Amino acid sequence: MMKFEGFKGGLSTFWDSVAEGWQHMRQAAAGAITSFKPSAQTNMPAKNDVDDAFFIPSTGWSMLGGDVFEDDRRLVVRLEVPGLDKNDLDIEVEGATLIVRGEKRFERESSEGRYRVLQCAYGSFRRMVPLPVPVVAEQAQASYRNGVLRVELPKAEIEPPKKMAVKVD
Repeated sequence: MMKFEGFKGGLSTFWDSVAEGWQHMRQAAAGAITSFKPSAQTNMPAKNDVDDAFFIPSTGWSMLGGDVFEDDRRLVVRLEVPGLDKNDLDIEVEGATLIVRGEKRFERESSEGRYRVLQCAYGSFRRMVPLPVPVVAEQAQASYRNGVLRVELPKAEIEPPKKMAVKVD
């Protein structure tokens, strides 16, 4: 009986660990999972040119991980968007959201052969990042280096509420 209780406790600990890991991954990925929609310009190979049973040329999903950093004067958003040229990115602020659009194009190998596995996502995408504080969108600056897009947004000056006396009649 003692061995069964030990096994049961170990299984419970294992299951709790898996459940906690799954919950953490689900929360972290909720905003980062991004749909890619291939178009004619994306240059995807035909389904019969790829041996990967899970390859579907018309759909793709990828995780565009990101960080949001805040200090006294600015908000910095970093997004991992590898495999693009900076000219493939379109960045805008709409209300309290940073919107990044782009298109990742498939590049064929120049030699004869077959693709065995295709796990990267290709096509146009749109990633929305909620901004936790008001920003001055007109003064935003962006840079793209080593597959990481960095957008720096100055915080908007928020005036403290004014104190005002109200007369009682």
